[in-house]
Amino acid sequence: MSTKGTAGAGAAVIDAINRAWRIFGTGLSFFVFGLTGLILGVLVFPALQLLVSNGARRQQLARAINHFTFRQFVRLMNGLGLLRYDLVGFDRLERRGLLILANHPSLIDTVFLLGFVRHSNCVVNGQLFRNPFTSGQLRAAGYIRSDSGVAIVDDCVAALEAGDNVLIFPEGTRTPLDGEIHLRRGAANIAVRGGRDVTPIVIRCTPRTLSKGEKWWRVPPRRVQITLEVCNDIPVQPFLEAAAEPALAVRDLTAHLERYFTRESRPHAVV
Repeated sequence: MSTKGTAGAGAAVIDAINRAWRIFGTGLSFFVFGLTGLILGVLVFPALQLLVSNGARRQQLARAINHFTFRQFVRLMNGLGLLRYDLVGFDRLERRGLLILANHPSLIDTVFLLGFVRHSNCVVNGQLFRNPFTSGQLRAAGYIRSDSGVAIVDDCVAALEAGDNVLIFPEGTRTPLDGEIHLRRGAANIAVRGGRDVTPIVIRCTPRTLSKGEKWWRVPPRRVQITLEVCNDIPVQPFLEAAAEPALAVRDLTAHLERYFTRESRPHAVV
């Protein structure tokens, strides 16, 4: 075998070992995440229920625990060599009562946002409230259910007025692999009804991983780079002034946000 052939075979072996490690590391990370959620739901949060009588204080502590554990989960994946991440413009989140909208390329986007955005509430898929590995954390923190019907708008507006930073993925699900972003009108409805500017977070994941319909063990060919960029606020007032009625303002704002996230989430927009 030639030297070139030997080098090629050696590189292939290294790539195979690296891929096997990342599959193992991904599985280990999700095992740790599930086990942590189960322990918190079975032991920690029930103890918190007994020890802290004030409901609002108990909820704050539960959110602080989630904030810490989610952040550690991200750091675990980083330490295992599964991903790198950059947080850009997060100084813009020092304010309170922000309506934060983000695109949703990956399964772990929610973990990133709840782990790194302080004072955060979140609209969470209702199915996760029935999952034994996540229900304890979500219920204790009082996050907003996505399946609460028309009450979701009132719940989000009330949370904003209470000073929570409300996190919403307006797509309602993860972005498909073709990258086509389609938004539901609920987030824009909250912005219009609550008179709140939108604080967008653009999430870029290169190469794509843990996307909609993708199995967790199908790891990408190299370590993933995830960038979360907090961009300038998008004011809601111009949409209110330009529309004859709130419903039209919601429609126009939704269309604007759809174009915005489609444009900004493209790979060429990476900072």
